[in-house]
Amino acid sequence: MKIALFNGTVVTTNGLYRISDIDVENVKKLIDENGFISAIGHQSTAEIISDLLKINVSMNRIQFKQEVGQKAIAFKLNQRPPEGVILSRDEIEKIGYSFRLIERLE
Repeated sequence: MKIALFNGTVVTTNGLYRISDIDVENVKKLIDENGFISAIGHQSTAEIISDLLKINVSMNRIQFKQEVGQKAIAFKLNQRPPEGVILSRDEIEKIGYSFRLIERLE
């Protein structure tokens, strides 16, 4: 199954999930092996992920439902921005970020 890309740690439907840290190299490996579908809702996040992974990740505000057995990668900001604020790329870089692997187990 394709790897879903999210711009936050989200649970898209009921189920049992496991969330763990993952580094950029392992994100690249998962995507190389499985392909991906973007559910990235902000352009600046799509740009950063594209640069980090060296692939074209487009902004794609879709309603996505993670399937049992499917993996997703969340781009996680190191701090929560104020309500209603859309961050620029520079602001995202200043806040900092990491990746999380979200696995739907059942």
